[in-house]
Amino acid sequence: MRTFGLSEFLFIVQAAQWTLALSAIAFVGGALLGLVVALSRTSENAAARNAARVFIQVFQGTPLLLQLFLIFFGAPVLGFDINPWVAAGVALVLNSAAFLAEIWRGCIEAVPRGQWEAAQALNLKYVARMRFVVLPQAFKIALPPTVGYMVQIIKGTSLAAIIGFTEITRAGQIINNATFQPLHVFTTVAALYFVICWPLSLLAARMERKRARALAR
Repeated sequence: MRTFGLSEFLFIVQAAQWTLALSAIAFVGGALLGLVVALSRTSENAAARNAARVFIQVFQGTPLLLQLFLIFFGAPVLGFDINPWVAAGVALVLNSAAFLAEIWRGCIEAVPRGQWEAAQALNLKYVARMRFVVLPQAFKIALPPTVGYMVQIIKGTSLAAIIGFTEITRAGQIINNATFQPLHVFTTVAALYFVICWPLSLLAARMERKRARALAR
């Protein structure tokens, strides 16, 4: 039986690059899709609003783990060859898009109604109204909760271990199966997540305080 040593520690640390890579894919993809969904959710078109609402309810109302299972095990049934990378990426992008869309919808609707009315008074169409008036203001409101949600994305990547994607948690499971020293292994895993997530939590809190001070002036 192996003991938990430097090589085992480095194996887990090196797996952090895949956690970060998967988190980046989930955030970028989720942000792009989430923006489309958020704009659809606040659009003047009833069909777009309803479609966006259904998308959000489906992916917020079901566990991420179940979504991973459905994509990873369901795709081959439909004739698609899929690996853990793709399955984890697709599931996390869709899940992140639903939550980011709802966060951003709230931020868009938080823009003072006077700004919307002023844009309408200038006879701006929906696209121009959103691009030049609403979204720049909503962006400032959205920054703190968006950064805070990135922490949830990073922690959510741990569920990809269940389909065999080797990120921090899966690397910990592999080392634990070889060493049978769960205290050492999973303390290391927890410490790595903390090191990655804590700065983002601090940044989100700092941005929130900065915005609160700006509103108080």
